[in-house]
Amino acid sequence: QLVESGGGLVQAGDSLRLSCESSIRGFTDYNMGWFRQAPGKERELVAAINWNGYHDYYEASVKGRFFISRDNVNYMVSLQMNSLKPDDTAIYYCAGSLKWGRLIAGLTEYWGQGTQVTVSS
Repeated sequence: QLVESGGGLVQAGDSLRLSCESSIRGFTDYNMGWFRQAPGKERELVAAINWNGYHDYYEASVKGRFFISRDNVNYMVSLQMNSLKPDDTAIYYCAGSLKWGRLIAGLTEYWGQGTQVTVSS
């Protein structure tokens, strides 16, 4: 019910925009987030946005470079990633939860299949 797109291979300093298309019933009630998992590392929350878009969260290493947004008319969530670094290389997952705390903890009701982002140096 969540389908990501927009990943790819880019060079350091480039930008990418990830999109997540949702078919979740009641999408406008869901808090949404982007997680990532690099090889050999645990999955981590990158950015999150609450149900009405008025509150967001960013992991420290992406703050000021990544920007999350949502479109509650078209049931989509996006992640604009600027000034990409090799350390940003990972599979990026879109996720959603009715509870903000569960989203932050990674205990979400919905997950996408992921999209690969590779940043070369």
